[in-house]
Amino acid sequence: MVRIFKNIAILEGISYLVLFANMLLIKPTNLALYKTFLYPIGMTHGVLFIGYVALAFLITKSQKWSFGTLSIVLLASLLPLATFFVEKKYLQIPVNK
Repeated sequence: MVRIFKNIAILEGISYLVLFANMLLIKPTNLALYKTFLYPIGMTHGVLFIGYVALAFLITKSQKWSFGTLSIVLLASLLPLATFFVEKKYLQIPVNK
């Protein structure tokens, strides 16, 4: 489950950046292209965001996160690039020897 959350965290961060790029780079130059990309990018980001939040709650117990750590992980879903930080700092996958 942690491996899935790591992947969702990375994909959610990428989708957030793509959504911003669409808004900041494409919208001023080509409104029709912006509107074409807005729904699929927005929908993808929304699904990944919901998955990120749901999985954060599901793995809280297995990762032994405190309420403060869970709060940081959830706050990271609202800030650009923060999910990459969460993926590196809080999500350790045990190595089987």
